[in-house]
Amino acid sequence: MTRIQANLVLLLAGAIWGAGFVAQSTAMETIGPIWFTSLRFVIALIVLAPFALRESRRAALPLGRRDMRGFVAIGGAVFLAAIAQQVGIMTTTVANSGFLTGLYVVLVPILTVLFLRRRPHWVIWPAAGLAFLGIFLLSGGALSALTGGDLLTILAALFCAVQVILIAVFAHSSGRPFTLSLVQFATCAVLAGVVALFLEPISLDAIRATATELIYSGIFASAVAFTLQVVGQRYTTAPQAAIFLSSEALFAALFGVLLLGETISPIGYLGGIIIFAAMLMVEIVPELGRRKTSETPVSSVG
Repeated sequence: MTRIQANLVLLLAGAIWGAGFVAQSTAMETIGPIWFTSLRFVIALIVLAPFALRESRRAALPLGRRDMRGFVAIGGAVFLAAIAQQVGIMTTTVANSGFLTGLYVVLVPILTVLFLRRRPHWVIWPAAGLAFLGIFLLSGGALSALTGGDLLTILAALFCAVQVILIAVFAHSSGRPFTLSLVQFATCAVLAGVVALFLEPISLDAIRATATELIYSGIFASAVAFTLQVVGQRYTTAPQAAIFLSSEALFAALFGVLLLGETISPIGYLGGIIIFAAMLMVEIVPELGRRKTSETPVSSVG
């Protein structure tokens, strides 16, 4: 898979997650957010299990303990991000939540330098800044006074960034994308289920009422999209992945308009254009640099 193909895979994951916001928003009318999180990952676990089993049988070497611990850590990061965001949104605005969650676009290249000691291509920094600006404008271009919920949402962005970084490490070293996704789902499902038992009520009627949303979120927004993320990140860098995954905000706004009748302000459309421009920068600028280098004549000595 080429880098361009990998980034397109990540873009598709962002689109599926964007539509998933619609399913999640309608599901919250009848079921608690933590139970919803647990059940969607249970469905994803069931869907992905045959593929992970097939991958395991074909693997040349057994999965190492280091990789397994990494997979569990990735699931833990997803769980913490989901819980921090869900609890945070109770005391902040939707606009603030969407904007602050997008901080992971900037946090990923910073963490890449600090912890992985990898310096990304220079274009990542302005592109990350543009993507972040685009998300801000897409959320309405306004930020009210910070609350405790805002601080939790910033924490959620940090955990999202950690998840992207960990996948960049363990997707390469293990070569087991389906197994990574399976363990990630299992970890998140169990942790969310345990927390939900103490904090939220549950009933069969609530599950039936949200069956459509759970099926979409479990199969597409979880099993498919998270696995696409793991596969795509095997062939691109974490900072590039973060920028393409940030298209989630763009697609969430688009599907909100198409399916929920929401509106986007003119400044929001500008934000969408800026996000798209950031993704084009990440693709085009490095490619132009490579072509310029390859076309430079080599001077002879003699």
